[in-house]
Amino acid sequence: MVYVFLADGFEEIEALTPVDLLRRAGVEVGTVSIYPDRKEVTGARNICVKADLTIEEADTANAELIVLPGGMPGTVNLLECKRLMDIVDAFNEKGGHVAAICAAPARILGSKGLLKGKNATCYPGLEPLMEGATPVIKTVVTDGNITTSRGLGTAVDFACELIALLCGEEKAKEIRTSVVA
Repeated sequence: MVYVFLADGFEEIEALTPVDLLRRAGVEVGTVSIYPDRKEVTGARNICVKADLTIEEADTANAELIVLPGGMPGTVNLLECKRLMDIVDAFNEKGGHVAAICAAPARILGSKGLLKGKNATCYPGLEPLMEGATPVIKTVVTDGNITTSRGLGTAVDFACELIALLCGEEKAKEIRTSVVA
């Protein structure tokens, strides 16, 4: 299971492109509202999405991957969710795969020290916040259990990298070709 966490102000393309393409690849994906009392989450462009689960319902202990989309103030809202940050810490400590795009690699993973000694990318200009990382200007970077990407324009590449990690390069190529990317 893959969990994509949503907070008010999330970047819709960065969250929903991975959901869509991973599901096309046959991966079970759950969208998760960080709010324990509601599934409706409003994106940065005022698109309201009904998440599959609330954070209280997500069984992250058995997840294969967790995804943190960017967007403002979505990234800040994710960072301020103590329960989610506890999940990210526990997941990372056990070597679980964490993926973040746009501002999330810098503002969340960087601020938590999870990028130390790793190659990583993020939204241009936020590289100084990726504490301890070696900034790389590529659309997507995977280093160990961390995958990072630059922004909404790299969402398809980000999603295909996640498919490659979970299902192999052939499946990623198949999905990329099927969506004419």
